[in-house]
Amino acid sequence: MRAQRAAQRDIPAGVSHAGVEGFSHDGRGIARLDGKTVFIEGALPDEEVSFRYLRRRREYDEARVLEIHRASPHRVEPRCSHFVTCGGCAMQHLMPAAQLVVKQQALLDNLRRIGHVQPVEVLPPLTAPVWGYRRRARLSVRHVPAEGRVLIGFVGKNTPHVTDTRRCETLDPRVGELILPLAELLNTLSIADRIPQIEAAVDEVATVLVLRLLSGPSDADRKKLSDFERKHAVCFYLQPGSVETAEPLGGDRVTLSYRLAEWDVQIAFEPGDFIQVNSEINRQLVKRAIELLQVESRHHVLDLFCGLGNFTLPLARLAESVTGVEGEAGLVKRARANAQRNALNNANFYQADLFADQSRAIWLRQPYDRLLLDPPRTGAREILDQLGKSGPPRIVYVSCHPATLARDAGTLVHARRYRLLAAGVLDMFPHTAHVESMAVFTREDTAP
Repeated sequence: MRAQRAAQRDIPAGVSHAGVEGFSHDGRGIARLDGKTVFIEGALPDEEVSFRYLRRRREYDEARVLEIHRASPHRVEPRCSHFVTCGGCAMQHLMPAAQLVVKQQALLDNLRRIGHVQPVEVLPPLTAPVWGYRRRARLSVRHVPAEGRVLIGFVGKNTPHVTDTRRCETLDPRVGELILPLAELLNTLSIADRIPQIEAAVDEVATVLVLRLLSGPSDADRKKLSDFERKHAVCFYLQPGSVETAEPLGGDRVTLSYRLAEWDVQIAFEPGDFIQVNSEINRQLVKRAIELLQVESRHHVLDLFCGLGNFTLPLARLAESVTGVEGEAGLVKRARANAQRNALNNANFYQADLFADQSRAIWLRQPYDRLLLDPPRTGAREILDQLGKSGPPRIVYVSCHPATLARDAGTLVHARRYRLLAAGVLDMFPHTAHVESMAVFTREDTAP
């Protein structure tokens, strides 16, 4: 605390000026003043800006732009009126095409700097419409008694507080345009101060809003929620505890699903299940992953971190067999149900902690011709170490964090004798700093 107060006293007063040289991984401009790096929120490379310091640290400083004196040719007017304050997006002021250049460069920089590798080919980015793309989101809720209001939105920039949001341009419009009416509804409930979070999930037909509750609603609350459901064509779920406790307000569960038409696969999911948030990018992602794997009808494929079967089930249309492994029991149960729903008898699913020792696992004892990896941000280092000396001849790695992909790519190339054939980004989260990517590897003793 004493060091923090001292740091605050050291913040220069007034306005400072700088030329912006680069762009950080989280969407801030990078300048250098007096030999020290300054990360400037709202600034773009090749701009001349005035800024005000927010905080000073030993290694770097942080600031917020005040005025643009020379603008980047890639600068655009943010579409969302909340962009300056909301922490949901970091790059709305940058042209979408330029955003992809930044993300592609972040991927390549991480591969070079962390993994000491570079791909033979850089894949063209996967793109889709950049507005109204999010079919799942977790929104924060805050009751503000002094203002007699409830706020719903993402946490703000440089603050732990919820952004005062009227609508969200990146959410599916069925949710994004409902934020203000929903906030007004919650403000009328007796438990307005006991709802910290809302999970939103949509498919082509239904819109589900899961209310996280710290106290149960009254009968009058239930009536108001029910009336809102009918008026706005949504379905409320009430969640008093863990995600498994969520139950529909009216008693009838909603069957959410999405279709991967090219493989005649329908995947059902629960409102709290993990799915890729961008449906069109997900379709392209599955298509490219399958193309890069070069699956043939004789092949046995291993899909690790398989979730609901997003890759497993389409792959089962093409391969001799596919084995999907996932750590969450509920997802494994629903993946099996999805295989049965799609009449895929050659897709087998197992529950396993892929960050723990799996040397005795039955599914790991058989050889595989192809491997697909879609791990969380922490990457796949632990399970890669357990795949045997040779490993499948061809691996496709789907990543939501370029640093751990780069680390694991370094292991595959330098310790496991794989070759990094190609890598590229996919625009799963336009206007944010999230870098989603994929890479394909072949074992050096096999043909590409």
